Amino acid sequence: MTATPPAGERLPPAVLKFGGSSFRTLTAYQQLAEALSRRIEEEGTRLVVVVSGQPGETEQFRERLSQVNPHPEDETVAGLLTLADTVGAQLLATALHRTGRTATVLAGHQLGLTTDSSFMWARLEHTDPEPLRTAVDEHEVVVVPGGQAADREGRPTWLGKNSSDLSAVAVAAAVGAPSCEIHSDVDGIYSSDPHLITGARLLSEVSYNTAALMSLYGAKVLHRRAVRLAQRNRIEIVCRYNRAPFPVGSVIGTAGSSVAAVVLNQRSAALRYATEELADRAYTVFHAANIDVVRLTSGPLVAVTGGFVDLPEFQRRNGLTPGEYAGVPVTAVRGSQVVTQLAADEEDALHLTQRLHDHVNRPGADPAPDAPLLEMQGV
Repeated sequence: MTATPPAGERLPPAVLKFGGSSFRTLTAYQQLAEALSRRIEEEGTRLVVVVSGQPGETEQFRERLSQVNPHPEDETVAGLLTLADTVGAQLLATALHRTGRTATVLAGHQLGLTTDSSFMWARLEHTDPEPLRTAVDEHEVVVVPGGQAADREGRPTWLGKNSSDLSAVAVAAAVGAPSCEIHSDVDGIYSSDPHLITGARLLSEVSYNTAALMSLYGAKVLHRRAVRLAQRNRIEIVCRYNRAPFPVGSVIGTAGSSVAAVVLNQRSAALRYATEELADRAYTVFHAANIDVVRLTSGPLVAVTGGFVDLPEFQRRNGLTPGEYAGVPVTAVRGSQVVTQLAADEEDALHLTQRLHDHVNRPGADPAPDAPLLEMQGV
């Protein structure tokens, strides 16, 4: 049942996020605009819609930048790569105008989201809700480019790769929405990547802690800091498929039973350092830069999860003795137990993930069937 607001007050707008896979063609913008218009008509609600750029656009900007400077400064990278999401937001806004709806775009420097000055993996420090609330009062739809914010000096910052989830939760908190809908080409959190692993099962209810744990180790469905921000603000995350009728797959909140899952992100990499002290220092430096990283306790190993980090350049700039590539981490989760094995390459990682997934989903199984296990910390 929907609560009735006090006289003169509106219910909070619905907050929705659509990732880049929602916009494989330009026609998709008009199709989504029509679906959003129907929702406004049927529910009498206003919307805040966070969008990512079309698939491949961010990478195209990255490639063009690297042709001018193979090692650009982070401030320049953040200023350019975020433009892909700005383009997507403007395209959706003009599609909404075509349906007769009032819509506006609030880019990162207009949102009221202030971050530190870690330009490529910025961390939110302060939210001023007024810009969003004013825009919601004046328009039926407010479109927000995902992953964008600004530091205290007003310079563009990026919340990191796949961070439109974080933008959506931050927006929901700012406008007082009790939930946030995340639309993607996967309808929820699975026991492993359903595009790669046979038998992957949809997890209908997942706790905040489990979702954050899986994200830390590289699961691509949700941004870890988005989950933690939702937990702090008691915002329920509803995962939905990004095509009409937008069915619900997983709900992330305080509930959630014990899960058995195996996490593989083929962009993740483990680095082996010469000593424990060098590995500790590398972990500290990566973590301070807001990069998702896990210190492996079985040796001088650090796992950088999720990729999109120029590891040699990052280590050089930060005065780190370079670590040697040690493989692709594959993490098995069963309840509160978390263990990891390293695969030599992406192909081996796929085979290992399938074998582990088959094992951990058997009743009473340990997290991994054989081979040395690497216990991970830093959850």
